[in-house]
Amino acid sequence: MSPEAARLHAALPQTQCTRCGYPDCAGYAEAIAAGAAGINRCPPGGAEGIGRLAGITRRPPVPLDPEVGPEGPRRMAVIDENWCIGCTLCLDACPTDAILGGNKRMHTVIEAHCTGCELCVPACPVDCISLEDASGERTGWDAWSQAQAAAALTRYEARKQRLVREEADHAERMEQRARAKLADLPALTHGAEGAELARKKAVIEAALARARAKRGG
Repeated sequence: MSPEAARLHAALPQTQCTRCGYPDCAGYAEAIAAGAAGINRCPPGGAEGIGRLAGITRRPPVPLDPEVGPEGPRRMAVIDENWCIGCTLCLDACPTDAILGGNKRMHTVIEAHCTGCELCVPACPVDCISLEDASGERTGWDAWSQAQAAAALTRYEARKQRLVREEADHAERMEQRARAKLADLPALTHGAEGAELARKKAVIEAALARARAKRGG
């Protein structure tokens, strides 16, 4: 990330809501720095956020782009536990790991960690997640603080690292399984010979190669 992109990133609210059209706040900051995005595409930052970005980029402040939606109060996700089926899709969608729950078990939102990004709402297959006003008449940066932004970024970065670790652990398990199958190929192929044996061996070797690639070698 360039120095300018880093300054822009630090000026964003870190809700990771993707409403700007980019996968996260860092992606939006880099796009602004590259001249590929306007400074008016962050609803959570609102007018004050546009002013902050304008000061860094020395571009004139402009109104929030209507394409990304209006500035509004901060909202918080709430799960109706009577309807939650424990599918875990909202856990996968939450950028700050603010939802607590397990497979086929009740989920709940940890209020202090919810950024109001709204990404869990479309992910829920039973529409059991609603959004409640968490800041009253306060909108944009008036409804959010620098401390909350810093905490949200810390959780978002921690989540990314966790996902990388989990992916590496999964790839390692798959590699170990593939190695075990290759070592016990005669038993697994039930006496297959010739082309059929070669085909089954190739399938296992391909799975082993994929697992190695995911682990970076």
